[in-house]
Amino acid sequence: MKIIVAGDGKVGSMLTKQLSGEGHDLTLIDNDPAALEATIEHYDVMSIEGNCASMEVLRNAGVEDADLLITATGEDEVNLLCCLTAHGMNPRLHTIARIRKPEYFETMYSMRKQFALSLVVNPERQTAKEIDRLLRYPGFLKREKFANGMVEIVELRVKEDSPICNQPLYRMNSIIHCQVLVCCVVRDGKSVTPAGDFVLRKDDRIYVTASAVNLSLLLKNLNIPTPKIRNVTICGGGRICDYLTDLLIREKISVKIIEKDRARCEELAEEHPEACVVQGDISTQDVMEREDVVDCDALVAMTGIDELNVLLSIYANSYHVPQVITKLGRAENLSLISQLPVGSIVSPKELCTNTITRYVRAMKNGIAVASAVTIHSIAEGQAEAIEFIADSTTENCGVPLKDIHLKKNVLIASITHGRTIIIPNGDSIYQVGDRLVIVTASDKVLQQLNDIFED
Repeated sequence: MKIIVAGDGKVGSMLTKQLSGEGHDLTLIDNDPAALEATIEHYDVMSIEGNCASMEVLRNAGVEDADLLITATGEDEVNLLCCLTAHGMNPRLHTIARIRKPEYFETMYSMRKQFALSLVVNPERQTAKEIDRLLRYPGFLKREKFANGMVEIVELRVKEDSPICNQPLYRMNSIIHCQVLVCCVVRDGKSVTPAGDFVLRKDDRIYVTASAVNLSLLLKNLNIPTPKIRNVTICGGGRICDYLTDLLIREKISVKIIEKDRARCEELAEEHPEACVVQGDISTQDVMEREDVVDCDALVAMTGIDELNVLLSIYANSYHVPQVITKLGRAENLSLISQLPVGSIVSPKELCTNTITRYVRAMKNGIAVASAVTIHSIAEGQAEAIEFIADSTTENCGVPLKDIHLKKNVLIASITHGRTIIIPNGDSIYQVGDRLVIVTASDKVLQQLNDIFED
């Protein structure tokens, strides 16, 4: 497909890497020639320097023949105007806009058609919802949901005193007394698709497929404490803080926000009168001690500086704060940072990119039933977990999995039949209408369900 990406920032560059790798014809638009030059050195894409909302720039980018426009500049208003202008020049065009400001939230979702938007993405709101989900289940480093929330893939770190440490995977279900599947393991920064005789070691990060109802049982039988979160300290008062504070206060959770900028503190105090808003530079030892930032059930480090967030999380972990969550704006050093005691890691641009990638793959398949329903990047981006719905074109329906030849490093992690969750074995089958969660190496692009089978 011919895709135009307006905005070559964090999200734009990640989309360029993902979509160009999937073989799409990409054209980038940005005002910054240095950013464009850096991108085209790494990827086989076209670039146009200029204002993406300009008809001339859009025409030079080939908007009249394009299939999709993705706007991810730093200005919501420019993103909207670009989509409106482009849609006027090409009424067949699909448009996706990144809209970040909380004050535009209701407008965008209620007037999407009037603004000619096919999809609206809000990375900050997505991130706040992801953090909220993690706070509901302390103990998991990451949670990804599938099948309308009935199935999840959760990330856990194997500790030395864990009952599954130094145990082969075939013994896992007998140890934890519930049915799960370890679909991926990250050891020493490398992702592995494990067999049954794979022995888990200390500090392995494992990705476990389980039904949602088994999550509490999984934590209990692994002796992982799950204290109820009653108070949360948020370091950094950006846009994510707005969305997250709303969610937490609605759940009757006490919130303390520490923010450096005085004007921003005044805004937050006015918007969230139930929260405790503190002005202070959280990077200083004085503020950390004065505000006793580690005296909480959960600490969320989400300043605008990744390095500071990492330091805050390490500090909180050293004081045994029960739940620590670290926001990363950049993902370049994710493999290194994930080895540090920083708790759960959330990445707004990764969440945003996954949403857009799912839409693009559905477009390519004509919004077919067998297109990806949900896509999540796991194992530091080295693997993908993708949900498909089997339809009448899906091969091998009714055939036991032991008789199906899958491509290398492709795993069927779960099958959902109506309200029944199946953690599959060799005798399991799937039928038309079933939801399948597939885990695959990230270098394998699965556009549709039939792509998992050997030719």
